[in-house]
Amino acid sequence: MADQWVNSAESIGSDLHLELSGGGSRRAALIRALRDAVRDGRLAPGTRLPPYRSLAADLGIARNTVADAYAELVAEGWLTARQGSGTRVARRAEPVRPARVPKKAPGRPAATAHNLRQGQPDAASFPRTAWLAASRRALNAAPNDAFGPGDPHGRPELRQALADYLSRARGVRTSPDRIVVCSGFAHALRLLYGGGVLRGPLAVESYGLGFHRALLEAASVRTVPLSLDEHGARTDELGSQKGVRGVLLTPAHQFPTGGPLHPDRRAAAVDWARSTGGVVLEDDYDGEFRYDREPVGAVQGLDPERVVYIGSASKSLSPALRLGWMVLPEHLLAPALAAKGEREPSASVLDQLALAEFIASGHYDRHIRRMRQRYRARRDLLVAALAERAPHIAPTGIAAGLHAVLRLPPGTERTTLKAAAWQGLALDGLADFRHPAASMPAADGLVVGYATPPEHAYAAALEALIGALPPKPETEPQM
Repeated sequence: MADQWVNSAESIGSDLHLELSGGGSRRAALIRALRDAVRDGRLAPGTRLPPYRSLAADLGIARNTVADAYAELVAEGWLTARQGSGTRVARRAEPVRPARVPKKAPGRPAATAHNLRQGQPDAASFPRTAWLAASRRALNAAPNDAFGPGDPHGRPELRQALADYLSRARGVRTSPDRIVVCSGFAHALRLLYGGGVLRGPLAVESYGLGFHRALLEAASVRTVPLSLDEHGARTDELGSQKGVRGVLLTPAHQFPTGGPLHPDRRAAAVDWARSTGGVVLEDDYDGEFRYDREPVGAVQGLDPERVVYIGSASKSLSPALRLGWMVLPEHLLAPALAAKGEREPSASVLDQLALAEFIASGHYDRHIRRMRQRYRARRDLLVAALAERAPHIAPTGIAAGLHAVLRLPPGTERTTLKAAAWQGLALDGLADFRHPAASMPAADGLVVGYATPPEHAYAAALEALIGALPPKPETEPQM
C-alpha cells in the first residue's frame, strides 16, 4: 500500500507551494509565481511540475488557467514539455543561484506546512462538476416561491430528500415535517439552548469539542461530564446526575476517542430519557464513514420522541455549504421553529435546493462511497507507517471516521506537539478535548485528521508526523 502511494505521488510531479499575489488575472499571478520559484531556486532545473488538473485543484483555479500559464512559460524558455515526460523546469547552462534564505529566529517553530487537524474533509475532493450539474437542475425545476423569503422549516425538497436518505442510510425514523434545516451542529445547539427550546443541565462525554461546551456555557447551560471507556460513554451514570435534563452523545463514533457506543448503553440512554422526561441529543457528525465494521444505525431509531438527531454536510461534503438538519420529537418542533424566527436566518435556499437534487439523483451516495474508499486508504497508510516506523505508538478509533487517536507514552503529549510545530505540522492533542470537570484519568495522545491534507501532500504530512513522535521508552511502564 505504501509503495503504491509513493509511486503515485512521484508520477504526478513535485508538490508546489505557490502564492498567487499581486494584481492582474489569476493566469498572470500564476506565471509570476512560477517564474519567481525558478529564479530563487525553489524549482530546480529538471523538476517535474504537477499536471494541470492537480495544480488547478490545489490552487482553486480553472484547469485551462494552469494550461495557459504552462504554455506561456514553455514558449519563454522557463519550462519544457514533452509527451510522456510531463512539464519540467528547463535545464540551463548555468544553474539558477538560490536566493539567500534568512536564518530562522531562534526559539521559533517553522511555519505550518502540513495540516493534520481533525474536523475537515479533503477540500480538493469536493465534487464540483456533479454539484454544479445538480445546482443547474435544481434551479431549472425550482418553483417561484423558492426565490422569496426562506421558510425557517427548510425547503420541502430538501426535507423530503433527507427523510428518504436518513431512513435508508442511517436508520432514522422520521417524516419530512419532523426535519428542521439549520446551518450545522453549532447552529442547532444555539437554537435548542440559546433559543429556550431545551434547558440544562446537560450531560456530555468527558472528551468532546470545547467549542460546543463554550456555546452551551454562553446559553447558561451547565455541562456534566460522563466517563468514557472502550465501550463509549458511561450512560449508566445518568441516573446519579441530579437535575440533568438531557445528554449529548456521539454514538456512531465517539469524538474524539473513537469507537461506537455499546448497544446496552444506547438503550440505557433512551430508557433514562423515557423515565425522566429527558432528551438525548445525537451528534451524527461522520456516521457515513466506516471501514472495518458493520454500519451503526442512529440511536434516534430506538425512540424518535426522546432523541434529537443532528447531522450536517460539513464532513461528507464541505463546511462551506453551511447546511445541517435536526430531526425533532413532535413536542419540540414548534418551539424550534419559533426559535428560528419567521424567516430562514442562515441556510441558503439555493444551496438547500442543490443539496436536495444532489441527494435525490444519487450523487451524494456515490460521493460518500468514493470518499469512504479514499479515506480508508489514507487511514491504512497511517497505520502502516506507524507499524513500520513507530510500532510503540498505538492508533485507536480507526474503524470509522476521518481521524485517529495516537496513544502516547505518559507525559509526552506537550513535548510531541512542540516537536510537531517544529516540523511545520498542525495537529491537536487529546488534552484539548478533555472536559475541565472530568474525573476519569487523563491520557496522552494526538488527534490526527488524516482527511484534511490534499491528496498529493499526504505522504509528506505523514513523514512530518512520524518525525515528531516520541521514541520508544527504554523501559515499559508497569501495568
